[in-house]
Amino acid sequence: MAMRVSKSIVGVDVAKAELVIYLADPDLLTSITNEKPAIKRWLKTLAGPTAIAVEATNIYHVDLVELAHESGHDVYIIDGFQLSNYRKSVGGRSKTDASDARLLARFLKNEGEDLRPWTPPPAVYGKLQSLLRR
Repeated sequence: MAMRVSKSIVGVDVAKAELVIYLADPDLLTSITNEKPAIKRWLKTLAGPTAIAVEATNIYHVDLVELAHESGHDVYIIDGFQLSNYRKSVGGRSKTDASDARLLARFLKNEGEDLRPWTPPPAVYGKLQSLLRR
């Protein structure tokens, strides 16, 4: 019988300047700057297959999502409204960057079977979004 490999679970709260990261397995909270070089360095520290939950935050989550996907990790983009309702359902009161990162990891751990990992959209979609932003 084949052994099932479990993935590490990570929750990332995204802001313009920084990413607050919660690694569920070692119960570790850290933060890095929201810049490509810092994100690449952090992704290299992840051991083995990892599932990363990220709340969609304007365009500030895009670099993280694309780089994590390119590195072979499963990325799940969670809607802010859905996360807010989940917080209410589990009795969460505080809303800090650290609590959001923990909540994202908890959401992925408990609801992950019903979620689809992110896949890159077609190139024309990115171009259309860029034109719409202008």
